Amino acid sequence: MESLTAMAERSAVVARDVDAHPERFRVLTGERPTGPLHLGHYFGTIIERVRLQEAGVETVLVLADYQVITDRDTMANVRQNVYSAVLDYLAAGLDPEATTIFTHSSVPALNQLIIPFLSLVTEAELRRNPTVKSELASSNRALSGLLLTYPVHQAADILFCKGNLVPVGKDNLPHVEMTRVIARRFNERYGDVFPVPDALITASPEIPGLDGRKMSKSYGNAIALSMTEDETAAAIRRTTTDIDRLISFDPQSRPGVSALLSTAALCLGKRPEEIAAQIGEKGSSELKRLTTDAVNSFLAPLRARRAELAQDSGLASEVLRRGNDRANSIAATTLDEVRTAMGTLY
Repeated sequence: MESLTAMAERSAVVARDVDAHPERFRVLTGERPTGPLHLGHYFGTIIERVRLQEAGVETVLVLADYQVITDRDTMANVRQNVYSAVLDYLAAGLDPEATTIFTHSSVPALNQLIIPFLSLVTEAELRRNPTVKSELASSNRALSGLLLTYPVHQAADILFCKGNLVPVGKDNLPHVEMTRVIARRFNERYGDVFPVPDALITASPEIPGLDGRKMSKSYGNAIALSMTEDETAAAIRRTTTDIDRLISFDPQSRPGVSALLSTAALCLGKRPEEIAAQIGEKGSSELKRLTTDAVNSFLAPLRARRAELAQDSGLASEVLRRGNDRANSIAATTLDEVRTAMGTLY
C-alpha cells in the first residue's frame, strides 16, 4: 500500500488541479445517519461540500443507512435522521440539482459491487485498517462481519459512481488508500474499469463536544443543527465547567471551559484565547452566555432556511427519490461494466 505521507503530499497537488479544472472531478462523500447532524458535521464536512459544489465539482452524497448497523443493533430513528439530514444539507446550501443525495439501501447495484471487491483484499488488510480498529474499540462489541468489511463497503460507495476525489481529514486517509488498492487490483485482474481516486485533505478544524471529547451523537455532547435556540441554550448550560472564575484555554486541564471557548471561537471567527481574555474573571456563567449567543447567532440563517424548507412536508422525500433514481442509474451502468469485465454478463 502507498504511504499516507505520499497521499498527503499528492493531496496538495490535487487541490490545485481541482481549483483549475473542477469539471474533471467527481466527489463521493457522506455519513451514517445515526442521529441529527451537528456543528461538527457543519464545520467538518458540510462547508467543504458546499465549496466544492459551488466551484463546479460534481458531488455525490450518500446517507449510509445500511452502515448504521455496523456497530449497533437497531435501525431506530434512521428514517427520521435521513430526512432531517436532507433538510440540513439544503439549508446549508447544497443544491439537489448539482449534488446527488441518496441512501445506501435504495441502490442494490452499489451493494452488489461489494462481492467482487471482497475477493481483492485479505483479512489481515481489513483487520489493520484504523477505522475498523477504532470503531471496534468504541463499540464494546465483538467484531462483526459488517464492521470487518466496512472499508470495502466504503470502497463500493466511492467506486460505484467512479468517484475520483474524496475529501477527508487525515484520520480517514487509510480508507481512501483501501479504495485505491481495490481499484488498482480490480483493474489489474479484469481490465480498466475504475479510476484510482485521490484524497483531498480538508483543513477542517477540530470540533470538540461540550464535554471536551470529540463532538459525537453517541456521546450526547453535540449541538445539533436542528436544535432550537432554547434547546441550544439548555445544552450549553448543562456543560460541566469548574469553579475558577478566570477563564483560560487549557483543553487538558479544563475540558469543559475549553470546549465552550472553541465552540464560540468557531462561530465568531476568533481564537479561543482571544475570547478567554475577553471574558477574563467573569466566570463560567458569562462564558456560557457568550457561547450561547455566538452559536445561536451563527446558526440563525441556517435554522430560518431549514424551517422554511420543512414547511414542504414532501420535500426531503422528493429530493431522495430523485437522488436515488440517479444513483441507481449510475450504479447499474457501473455494475454492467464490472460484469462485462469479469465475464459474468449473460
